Amino acid sequence: MHINAGLQLLTTAEASDYLRIKERKLYELVAEQAIPCTKVTGKWLFPRADLDRWLLAGMARPMGVIAADPPPIVGGSHDPLLQWALAESRAGLAILPEGSEAGYRRFLRGEVTAVAIHFHDLEDPLADANIAVVSQEPTLYDAVLIHFCARDQGILVARGNPLGLASLSDVMRVGARVAVRPEGAGAQQLLLALLKRDGLSERSLGQTVLAPTGPDIAQAIRGGHADCGIATRAVAAAAGVDFLHLMTERFDLLMRQRDSYRPPLQTLRRLIETPLMAGRAAELGGLDVSQAGRVRWAP
Repeated sequence: MHINAGLQLLTTAEASDYLRIKERKLYELVAEQAIPCTKVTGKWLFPRADLDRWLLAGMARPMGVIAADPPPIVGGSHDPLLQWALAESRAGLAILPEGSEAGYRRFLRGEVTAVAIHFHDLEDPLADANIAVVSQEPTLYDAVLIHFCARDQGILVARGNPLGLASLSDVMRVGARVAVRPEGAGAQQLLLALLKRDGLSERSLGQTVLAPTGPDIAQAIRGGHADCGIATRAVAAAAGVDFLHLMTERFDLLMRQRDSYRPPLQTLRRLIETPLMAGRAAELGGLDVSQAGRVRWAP
């Protein structure tokens, strides 16, 4: 049996202190099978993450008060296919593109009904960071992660690649001006992870230009304000700039399970599994929607 190395198990004494109840009461809950626990070599152990979910699931609210419904907005990362799908589905969902991290925090505060994410691990750019991030958040005990598409990510350069760039090392070598995303954006996480992998540092970047979204990076390059930047192949194709492939990433939608069954997100989910969606993805380029709509994670 594989055990997650990051799993934190509490002893009976530690769990009673954590929950602020007496050990006798804890044993009563165990006997009633009312609390998450496991028995190893005769001792009861309590996964801390499961205890957090158990506490949140039992949270009481005053009579007549229910958790407020989030506004019909999809936050997080920008993507041209997602923007098209929201408009085409007529689901009544607005889009608020501000990066994976900012959108994720907004989602946790209940300010958007879903969030588009593409996180990257600083130590391993190819790791499945989306699942790694959401599975460690105890307040997502009622959430679900839906696959939207796989996207080609790479370096955008001007048409004809006038500086002859082929890698991030080349970017450093020639002192190319880099259009960067805000801190916490998935593309910025990817840039930092790739720099670290290649033994480079963010400080070694020369002149940089801040760009809120991928299309803003492309526009900065087209306008002569930057020489390159990290974005998707679809963004490059739409803007008429060249694209140097680096990797393919997972792009997912995170939502509460209750909201996933309501009309707006149900309408969107129906569309993303259709040939119409596949056709639009092919037109944009660099997008694989063969697994669109698949549940990738649920607690």
